[in-house]
Parts: sequence; structure tokens; C-alpha cells
Amino acid sequence: MTATTPPPFAGLHHRVEGPVTAPVLILGPSLGTSTALWDAVAPELSATHRVVRWDLPGHGGSPASLIGPGATVADLARLVRDLADALGAERFSYAGVSLGGAVGLHLAAHQPQRVERLAVLCSSAHFGPAAHWAERAATVRREGLAALADTAPARWFTPGFTVPELVADHREADPEAYAACCDALAAFDLRDRLSSITAPTLLVAGREDPATPPAHLREIADAVPGATLTEIAGASHLVPAERPEAVLAALRGHFTDGGAKRGMEVRRQVLGDAHVDRAQAGQTAFTAPFQDFIARYAWGEVWTDPTLSRRERSLVTLTALVARGHLDELAMHVRAARRNGLTPEEIGAVLLQTAVYCGVPAANAAFAVAGRVLAEEPAPGPGPTG
Repeated sequence: MTATTPPPFAGLHHRVEGPVTAPVLILGPSLGTSTALWDAVAPELSATHRVVRWDLPGHGGSPASLIGPGATVADLARLVRDLADALGAERFSYAGVSLGGAVGLHLAAHQPQRVERLAVLCSSAHFGPAAHWAERAATVRREGLAALADTAPARWFTPGFTVPELVADHREADPEAYAACCDALAAFDLRDRLSSITAPTLLVAGREDPATPPAHLREIADAVPGATLTEIAGASHLVPAERPEAVLAALRGHFTDGGAKRGMEVRRQVLGDAHVDRAQAGQTAFTAPFQDFIARYAWGEVWTDPTLSRRERSLVTLTALVARGHLDELAMHVRAARRNGLTPEEIGAVLLQTAVYCGVPAANAAFAVAGRVLAEEPAPGPGPTG
């Protein structure tokens, strides 16, 4: 039977950066822009996430035919969901600007099982009178985008600042698709659903944004349970382009908190509550940064990487600890190996293997430690295998 190549994804144009096994973070654009809106932020975020940037229909590389007159934010959210499905991302985090932020709000409110963490930048739960957007849509369909592109810097940036590439994106967008996006903004009103959002949510406002002033983000923050609000000084509407350092700091703090939480969950599953509780109880101001590092990096990134199962990670970890002579850590990870499903016979086989490659004295000490631990520990039930 001849293998066939799957057809290319026929939906939104997108860029993917970062490790394929890292947690997925989808970045949404503002009306009139492209993936270039995130150029100063996405590469840094890709150090810890699989970052996916997408273009609105008729913008950048996305086909204009993906939406038409009367489009809604729900239509755009479906396109993003289809993109996530095509990438195999059952769950993902999301950050979006303006219209892209509205898409994130819709996804978090209507498909909470998909959205792990949410950041909404310079956006709103309701973008003002529908008549305003209907008028803009009619003007664009009649006259094109040249006039709007000429005034874009005044709407997007503080005086004296601009990004020519983004203004060019605005000018080159498809007028019909742009107008359909205006239709979506006209119809959008999620105010009555905000309280149903369960994803940890960060709101970011540009303090000098005339399009979606901080009050719009404050309204969302007040309604979404547990949400936080950050205002960035010296920034207007396209805050990732104008103040990338401040945006990066805010997003890193928000999205890597999720990594620490995941890491702590995995740490407890592998090492047991008693061990983790002791470590936490013994934490001091001096050791707290190291404990945070362990939670984020060792447990939040390495142990959550699905490339290896937890059984396999236990095999590797036991071998490495024997090789370096870390016997206290070895005792802890013999217990962890049992939780991860290894039998005493399998643990013994690993230690015997280390006698060949790490040396008989190292293996002798390891057998003494493991024998003591296995004699003390009752045989556990089936554990997580990752």
C-alpha cells in the first residue's frame, strides 16, 4: 500500500516556533495586522512554549475566502479551533490583541476545556456601537483600505512611534475580509458570559489606547473570576509592537505560572505528597528561588515532556543518580520509580546494568540503598505511567 501525504492545512495561515513537545501558546492578531505584530515577543516566548501565530482571513497569508459578510467572532474562533486541532493541540494557552483578544474570550467562555490560560491585550467584551463598525465596513467595501491605513498610526501608536511593516499589512489586507471582520466586531458582546470563564486570565491595557481604553479591560477583569489587570504606560493599542519588553514580562509571568503549577502537580504524583510537603515546609527565603526553579524547569518542563513515559524517565534517573553517587536522591527516586510502575525486579535490573557502565562499587552502594527502600515501602498499586 502506498503511503499518502496528508493535504496541507486549508485554514488560517500561521507560524509555529518553539519545541514541538512544549505546551502550545496561540497568539492572535489585531484587525489590520498580521503575525508580524508579535515579532518582538514570540521568539522569546518560544523558549518555553510552542508558539503559534495566526493571520486573520484576508490578512497576511490567510485566504480571504475563510469568512464573508455577516461574519462573527464565533466564526473566527472556529477557525482557530480548527488550527489547534490540525496541530494536535487538545489544550492550549492563548493571548490575543483587540479582535484577536475577543477570539480568546469567546474560546475561553464557550470551550473552557480547550483553553488552559488566557491573556487579553487591548481588547474588549463589547467594542462599542454596532453602527460605527457597520459604517467602517461599508466604507472599506466602497473605497478600499488606503484611507484607513493612512490614519492607522494615530489609532495604533503613541505620537512619534510607528511600525511601517504593520501599516503596510493594513494597506495590503483584503477589503472584503477586513469588512467581514468589522461585521464580527459589530456583533460581538460577551459581557453576559465573562463570569463563566474559568481559565486563569490576564488583562493587559495600553494606558494611552484610544480604541480600547483601560476601562474596557477593567470591565473584563472585574467580571472574570480571579482575573488580573496590568496597565502599560507609554503604550497605545498595539502594545506588543510598541512596548514588547513590558508585554513579554507580563506574559512570561502569566504563562510560566502555569508551568510551575503543572510541575508541582507532577512532582507530587512522582515523589509523593509527604516528600513535597516536607520540602515546602523547609523552604526559606534563601532556598525559595531554587524550589521555584525545580518546579518550573525539572518538573514543569522536563518531566511533563511526553516524549518519554514516566517509567522511562525513572529508568534514566536511577542510572544517572547511581553514576554520580547521589545516594540520598537515589532513595527518593527508587520510591518514585515504584509509583511510576517499575517492579523491584526491574529496579534491580537497572542497578545491575549500572554495575557494567558505572562501576561495581557504585552499583554496590546503590543496591544497598534500593534494598533498604524496597524493604521499607509496601508494594503500591498501579501508578501513573505518563
